[in-house]
Amino acid sequence: MGDHGAVPVTRAGRPPSPGAPVAQIILFHSAQGRRPAVLEAAERLRAAGHRVEAPDLFEGRTFEDVEEGMAFVEETGTDELLRRAVAAAAPLLADGTRLVYAGFSLGGGLAQNLALADEHARGLLLLHGTSDLRDDAATAVPVQLHVAEPDPFETEDWLNAWYLRMVKAGADVEVHRYRGAGHLFTDEGLADYDAEAARRTWAVALAFLAELDGGEQG
Repeated sequence: MGDHGAVPVTRAGRPPSPGAPVAQIILFHSAQGRRPAVLEAAERLRAAGHRVEAPDLFEGRTFEDVEEGMAFVEETGTDELLRRAVAAAAPLLADGTRLVYAGFSLGGGLAQNLALADEHARGLLLLHGTSDLRDDAATAVPVQLHVAEPDPFETEDWLNAWYLRMVKAGADVEVHRYRGAGHLFTDEGLADYDAEAARRTWAVALAFLAELDGGEQG
């Protein structure tokens, strides 16, 4: 695949190392809102020793159906959601903390936009979603993406172009694909859920976070 410019697929991760640096993570929810799975993910990350904020950009609204969620996103406007995401991150950056930006699907796109605008970003963890980036984007942020294979919202052509543009921008990118999983396969409350894919995702993601350097110690 790599010889033809396609996204390289990685499917293994190392376990977190003892005494790894604590990360300050901001975790953005999907177009279906801050569902229980998002809060459970935040707790999972805290249990690994990280500090986590999971802001509610929908002001309490959640959706069982992705189409309803996307309609709400369209009604609210992506510019407004991005403004809310920036406002949620601002207090965490006030003391010079280097943030790890993370998000589910739509939230991944928001996280990517914030990370690429923050020259001091410590890491970018994308679950089920990406965003476009400018041709002149420049970043050295480590990036890890977890996505279904195939994914109706993250097509092969899109992912190939995204990967090449991220690498051109200077990012250190890992892509992990999960064949046969649904789009939001880490959300146990949805039909997309895939227990094995979710287990593998979190094992690899926690290893990624444990390996990030240059952050604040606990």
